[in-house]
Formats: sequence, C-alpha cells, structure tokens
Amino acid sequence: MTATTHSAPPPLSARGRWTVLAVCCLSMFLVGLDTTIVNVGLPAIGSGLGAGTRELEWTVDAYTLVLATLLITSGALADRWGRRRVFQFGLVVFGVASLACAVAPSVGMLVAARAAQGVGASMLSPVALAIVVNAMPDPKERAQAIGVWASVFGLSMAVGPVAGGALVAGLGWRSLFWINVPVIAVALVLSAVFVPESRARRAARLDLPGQVLLAVVVAASVGVLIEGPHLGWTSPPALVAYAAVVVAAAGFVRVESRRREPLVDLRLFRRPAFSGAVLGAVAVFVALNVTLLLHTFYLQHARGWTPLATGMATLPMAVGATVCAPWSGRLVGRTGPRLPLLLAGGFLTAGGLCLVRLDQDTSVLLLLPAYLLIGIGFGFANAPITNTAVSGLPPARAGVAGAITSTARQCGSALGVALAGGLVAGSGPAALAHATRPGWFLVAACGLLLFPVAYASRPREDGLHPASPPGR
Repeated sequence: MTATTHSAPPPLSARGRWTVLAVCCLSMFLVGLDTTIVNVGLPAIGSGLGAGTRELEWTVDAYTLVLATLLITSGALADRWGRRRVFQFGLVVFGVASLACAVAPSVGMLVAARAAQGVGASMLSPVALAIVVNAMPDPKERAQAIGVWASVFGLSMAVGPVAGGALVAGLGWRSLFWINVPVIAVALVLSAVFVPESRARRAARLDLPGQVLLAVVVAASVGVLIEGPHLGWTSPPALVAYAAVVVAAAGFVRVESRRREPLVDLRLFRRPAFSGAVLGAVAVFVALNVTLLLHTFYLQHARGWTPLATGMATLPMAVGATVCAPWSGRLVGRTGPRLPLLLAGGFLTAGGLCLVRLDQDTSVLLLLPAYLLIGIGFGFANAPITNTAVSGLPPARAGVAGAITSTARQCGSALGVALAGGLVAGSGPAALAHATRPGWFLVAACGLLLFPVAYASRPREDGLHPASPPGR
C-alpha cells in the first residue's frame, strides 16, 4: 500500500507551504484539463485522421484508463524513490507524450501517445496530493489545502471544453497538445525551486499482482463498453471480456485481502464515509463525461455547430464549477461535507432531467441553463468527496485515500465516455438527439446517487488503526 509517512523534511514557512500547493495545483490543473479538453476536438480529430466513433472514444479513454490503473502504484514508487523526483519525471513523460500526440500521423499513434500521457499523469495526481499533505502539518491548514486542490482539479475538468473549442477554432486540433509544453516547462522549474524532496520512512513493497489484476478489471470493463456495439454484446469476444472482469475482480479481492502490503487496503472500505466518497467520485465523473461527450456530438454532428461555438456553449458549466468549487470548500470547512453533497446531487439531477426530452430543435435557452445546473453540481461535489475520503485519517493514510478516490474519478471518466459513446454509436445526425436521451437519465441518476453518499458522509470511528496496513 502507498505509505505516505513523514520523512521529517525541514519545516516550511507559511508562504513556502502555499507555494508548494500552487505548484502542485498547476500540475493537477493540467491533468484534469487533458481529461476533457480533447472532447470538443473529437470531430476535428476524426476528420483529420479518418477516425470513427470507436477510435475517438479510445482517444479519450486511453488516457483515463492508464491514468486510473497506475495512480496508486505511482504513489508507491514516489514513496520509495522520492516524491519530487517522481513528480518531475511524470512531468517530463507527460510533456514528451504531449509532443507525440501533437505530431501523431494516425489515430493509432494518437491513442498510443494518449496512453503515454496517462503514464505521466499518474505520477502527478497522487504524488501531488502526498506532497501537499506532507507540506501541511496543521490539520486545519491541510483541510483547506485539500479543498483548494480538489477545487482546482474540478475546475480544470470543467474549463477543458471551453479552452479546447477556442484552440481548435484558432489553431487546429493539434494545438490541444502543443499547449501542454510551456505549462510543463514552467511546472518543472517551479518544482525544482520550491518543492522539497520527501519520501516514506519505510516504503511499501510494490504489489505487482494487484496492479495487473486492477488493470485487467478497469481495461476490460471499459473496453467491452466501447467495443460492444461493434462486436455485439453476446459475441464470443464480449463474453470473454465479461468473464475476465469477473475473474480478475474476484482475484483482486482475494489477493489484496491476503497481502501484507496491498495495492489497495480493502479495510478502508469498511468505513461507510470512505466507500461513499469512492462511489460518489465515480458517479460525478460519469455524469460529467457523459455530458461533455453527448454535448459535443449533439451540437457538432446533429446541429452543425463549430468547435468554438460548441466549446463556448459549455461556458455556463465552467462558470458554475468555478464559482461553486471554492464555495463548496468553504462549506465543507464550516458545516462538513453533507450540505455540499446534497447541493451537488440536487443540481446534477435537475440538469440531467432538463435534457431528457432533447430533440433536434431544442432551444439554446434550455441547453445553457441545463449545463449551468450540471456545472454547479460538479463544482459542489469535488471538495466534499475528497475531504470525506481523507477525513479522520493521518497523513500516512490521507495520500492513500486520495489516490483511491483519484482512481475512482478516472474510472468514472472512462466509464462515462464509454457509455456515452455506446449510446450514439452508429446514429446519424437526424437520430442523434433521440439517442442521447438515456444519457441524460444517467446524468440525473448519478445526481440522485449523491444523496445516500451525503447521508454516509459523516465519518465515524470504526476500529481501523490509521497508521499501519494489514500485517505491518
């Protein structure tokens, strides 16, 4: 398990601690941005590289799948080799992969480069959170920092389509990846100057069997959702994929429950608050990515909007997330996570229900308020989910909990893209609006799921000793 214990670095000043947070937030903004910025450029990528809907889904999900499966292992490597070192290496990998995406001559090369981006991003997300947690010894200050961290990540996901639309319209789809290079360069310099090195006093052993089984579960689950409409849901390859998911999931639970230092400490899931936070993270990111993909295909394919117009149409969503994410962090600090989660659930449900009767001529006066509601719901959700996951845990467990919830977010992103792509696969422009309707019901259902998550969000003591994994 990723043990993020203190290695007693020299204490930082208040200014130094918040500078470290700013550097980590810059990297997290980039990770979140690249999860959604590509969505609005998918039609342009398809035209430029001759790619169909399935290939375009893989362009998005190759990144999120690799990111989801490697997050926890990357955190363990950072504990062993040094967090700043792994963080900087992740920045380099991410930057080189972004260059490969920008010059990709075919959709196959683009998908491979996106997977390499996911490798680099996996070294940024959990490591950044571990750096922040260890830089903030005061629990109150740490809670504020985690709220900022979660808000920045949520904001980056929301503004991705707006930025993507502007870039595609002005510079073409390849600029979606060129834009990463100067940001990476700045982050490398800042991390070298301001981020102190740290590592765990006792690094956990790498859990390769657990890592392989987790990768099989995630990749097979999402892969069959993407390929199912093409292969057939009862075809032999699909049946093999179903069996692989079941066997790998059972094997993962068995292996992790028996290892002294597991990849995922299953005892954390005995805490209703933690389990609810993981489930809520999946639901929120399924809803967001279903919204973004259906929005892109509907406006560009069914209604003929330009990438810039499509991106600008998500501006209410970005505004809602921008305003409500920091507000949510303050609410969590004052009242706890329950109220922001209830607000998130209510707004997401309302936004999804607004679009369940979507048709070819639905008024923009309905679309934009619906996107605003979804953005507000997304903005309220991130801070309480992250805070709930790490609440009551010391720094040694906070990094672990953050890595698991980050994995859940990326799994939700991948599932959302796969589900939305499956809904519109093969639909012509005239039928596309009707094909999206189950997706909007799904968005509303994800909002409703946050209500029981909010109920479970009050942490309780349940006998889990926070400092040591099983057998240690």
